[in-house]
Amino acid sequence: MLKVDHASVYFRTRDGQTVQALDRVSLDIPDSGFVVALGASGCGKSTLLNAIAGFLPLSAGTITLDGRAVRGPGADRGVVFQKDTLLPWKTVVDNVALGLQFAGTPKVVRRARAEELLCLVGLKDFARAFPYELSGGMRQRVGIARALAAEPDVLLMDEPFGALDSLTREQMQELLVSIWKETGKRIFFITHSIEEALFLGTQVVVMSPRPGRIVARFDLDFVREFARTSNARSIKTAPEFGSLREEIRTILHGSDGFRDAAE
Repeated sequence: MLKVDHASVYFRTRDGQTVQALDRVSLDIPDSGFVVALGASGCGKSTLLNAIAGFLPLSAGTITLDGRAVRGPGADRGVVFQKDTLLPWKTVVDNVALGLQFAGTPKVVRRARAEELLCLVGLKDFARAFPYELSGGMRQRVGIARALAAEPDVLLMDEPFGALDSLTREQMQELLVSIWKETGKRIFFITHSIEEALFLGTQVVVMSPRPGRIVARFDLDFVREFARTSNARSIKTAPEFGSLREEIRTILHGSDGFRDAAE
């Protein structure tokens, strides 16, 4: 279990003001869980993810992973960022193997692991290519493979598909479901898209504008249904899917803070 317990984060601005980004957020991500945090810009989604990753200390509360306190970055948590952050002078396979190289893994072993993951994300024929030769979606696939290389217990994804066109975004969502199904990884994913959240999450948590609080939780089965059927259209056009989409939209747009953030 990855457990966030009453997590709060305060920032000090340059003019000496104190800003609260998170307010007593509690969240559990069980084994094989796929939890999606949804909310407007500035609601603390990325702050929460960075705290789980160990990049950012909490002001109050705790984060534990399988009973161990999170006190900094670690190989047990893989991160996929909004931008692919690939090294342009390295080939695709070397980008995927980068973390293993830093960990001192022998070259033959890390190369074999990187090639295995490139097969998983559908890029086995691009192992010797350079990032500039790939599309945006392909580069994000490389980022996912790199995050998986160290076999983390949790995959943290900071709105990785937000910059992609709608068709590529849908393809990446479906690819991610297949990876989740095959690997059984715990995933924490953040997004602005209600439809993306509903399609991917075994649980969706809706966050309020700053200070970020969880104001609603939804336990869902759409992602498991897609993993069984591979029929995304029937899921997204189902009455229940549409009803939940409108319910969440009402929650978000019913907040004055949401309207302020959107303006």
